[in-house]
This record gives sequence, C-alpha cells and structure tokens, in this order.
Amino acid sequence: MTPVDASRVLVLRELLATSGWIERTSDFARSLRTSTRSPGGLLLVGTPDSEPWHLAAHLDDESRFAGIPELAPTLVRYAPPPGAPAHLAFTLRRLEAAGRGETVFVVAEDNAPDQLLERAADARRAGATILSIDGGDAELHSVAHESLTVGEADLVVPEISFDSVQHLVSVAAGAPVPEATAGARARLARLLDRISGPAPSR
Repeated sequence: MTPVDASRVLVLRELLATSGWIERTSDFARSLRTSTRSPGGLLLVGTPDSEPWHLAAHLDDESRFAGIPELAPTLVRYAPPPGAPAHLAFTLRRLEAAGRGETVFVVAEDNAPDQLLERAADARRAGATILSIDGGDAELHSVAHESLTVGEADLVVPEISFDSVQHLVSVAAGAPVPEATAGARARLARLLDRISGPAPSR
C-alpha cells in the first residue's frame, strides 16, 4: 500500500461528516462482515485488468487488528503466474465451490466480464452471498444481493474515488458492529495516518 498524502487526509476527514459516505459504507461493510461465517470464505475478485490488491491488504490488516479471521480475504485471480504463492494462486474455479456462509465480493469499476457474472450467479444459487463495489454495472447488480455504486456523479469530488470508497469499507468492516459509524471514523483516521508496508508479492 502506498502512503496517503497528508493534505488528502485532512480534506477527506472534512468531507466525511456531510458526504454520507460513512453511513453508506458502514451499512455495506456490516453486510460484508456478517455474511461470511468461516475463515477463507470471503472471496475477493476484481476484473482481468484490475485486481483489488489494495483492498485485499486493507481487509487483511483489519482482520488482524480487529481479531476477525472471517474478514481476511481470499484473493481470486484470473491468471495467476506460474509459481505464485499458494494463497495468491486461487482462480475463478474457487467461485465454483462457493456456497452458504461464504461471500463473493466483486470489486469492478468497469463492467464485470461474463465469466465472472456466470460464476457469481452460480455461487448465489448455491447459497453464497454476492456483494459488489462497482461503477454502476447493471448486470452485476442483477446478480448481487447488495451493491455499493461509485458513479460518475460521485467522482466529481476529487477526494472521493473508487479507491477511497474501498478504504472506507475496509475500515468500517473492522469497526465494532454496535459502534460502526463512530468506530469507522476513528479507524479511518488511524488508517490514513499510518504508513503501511508494500502490497503482497505477486
């Protein structure tokens, strides 16, 4: 993960109080946190051109800090390179085994490919929960139980980006459930102030 610019931190904190994103992301994060019932069952997947490495790292951090093993994601990839570590070598076939108590979490700023939509739909029929953060993909919405859309109108504010919304979700997911909103604000402040290490080796 890259360091967050200090000026962005200040602006983002000011925006949080009135933007509505804390409430929206806290609600979504609550669904994310409660839908997965066993470690390894949170299946995080992006698109062939954009894998959600940063969100995977943030969720892994939150899992450790909050003591919630179910929040540690399994990163699902389209074409892991030969010799990739075992925990970074899961392909879309992992979605074929998804079922009740597991969550397929799709992060796709652009439209999700058909192969992902088909597997997500199959996983839903098998009892898995389907969640998405997306740019307004109607086909993905038809598959997902719950979606958090970051549309063009949201992006006119420079500090609200597809990436920053993922930050908000990961922070809220690690907050104590009865105090999700207040806890998310405090954890977001700590996260944005912290200089984190590099993303996992690919």
